[in-house]
Amino acid sequence: MRLVDALLPWLAGVLVLAALWLIFVVVPTEAQMGIIQRIFYVHVPCAWAAYAGFFVVAGASAAYLWTGRPGADRLAVAGAEVGVLFCTLVLITGPIWARPIWGVWWTWDPRLTMTVILWSIYAGYLLLRGFAGEEEAVARWAAVLGIVGVLAIPVIRVSVRLLQGIHPAVLTTREGGSGLGDPTMRLTLYVASLAVLALAVWLMRVRVRIAALAGEVTALRRTVDAREGAVA
Repeated sequence: MRLVDALLPWLAGVLVLAALWLIFVVVPTEAQMGIIQRIFYVHVPCAWAAYAGFFVVAGASAAYLWTGRPGADRLAVAGAEVGVLFCTLVLITGPIWARPIWGVWWTWDPRLTMTVILWSIYAGYLLLRGFAGEEEAVARWAAVLGIVGVLAIPVIRVSVRLLQGIHPAVLTTREGGSGLGDPTMRLTLYVASLAVLALAVWLMRVRVRIAALAGEVTALRRTVDAREGAVA
């Protein structure tokens, strides 16, 4: 585990540099949207990283409800924090991309609306964990929310086709086939996705370690307080 923790930031750093080189030097400019389309290679990987974080929340929450292990609960919280971070980046990069293409910063397209709902669910999860206390009942209620919230992701994935919104389906178009005709575009997307996912995994592992250390400090303080109370 220590080797993984030592290698992950280097791996993420190398992949990020490779992705930036591909995005700004190698990949061709899209014919219709122009240079603004390059934000796609950040927007989509951030969405995938957000989904991965929320699936981690659901899986770790289920494990916590089943076993009651604090480590599973800490992983769920870390997944929620990282998922909300990257979902926020999705909601920032999307309007930046949309403004010159659609002529508006925001429209209540089905996929956009569902993404805001997904963000709100897990932002609420973090607010619950942050302000409702550290009791086991709070952790269990939050775990239920973390599991239910992930059901919004399949709805987002099918909303482009079923609800006929204006948000494009780039990887697989409505007509079939891929919207990324140039192989370099696909390569750039894959490398950028690996970079963002590696960064997300590293951040989750860091947050889990921080939470574990915080738990140890809290336990030590309680032990000290108990001893001081016994002496008094």
